[in-house]
Amino acid sequence: MLQNKTQKQRRQARVRAKIFGTKDKPRLSVFKSNKFIFAQIINDEIGQTLIGISEKELPAKEKSNKTERAKQLGIVLAKKALSKKIKTVVFDRGSYLYHGRIKALAEGAREGGLKF
Repeated sequence: MLQNKTQKQRRQARVRAKIFGTKDKPRLSVFKSNKFIFAQIINDEIGQTLIGISEKELPAKEKSNKTERAKQLGIVLAKKALSKKIKTVVFDRGSYLYHGRIKALAEGAREGGLKF
């Protein structure tokens, strides 16, 4: 029985077909739920997650919106990556548009020192 893929699955497959993370340039993958945002730096050659971080790990200082927390997450992720000597990554937005929280996370990672 054939099963139709949802639009989200087709979009994600289209984006991922063009992106592959290596040892020198791993993939920065993003997942967002309604409540939190998650990011991983992955080496696709060996299928290993090098760094994984979620919004739950951020210190709850003051009230801020989801977009501001996503930017903070990007900065923290970049610091962790630089401590593991990862300077350049390939950005994998998944099935999400480069807008809002996804864009804020990417800009935060760039501010933190990652290049992509």
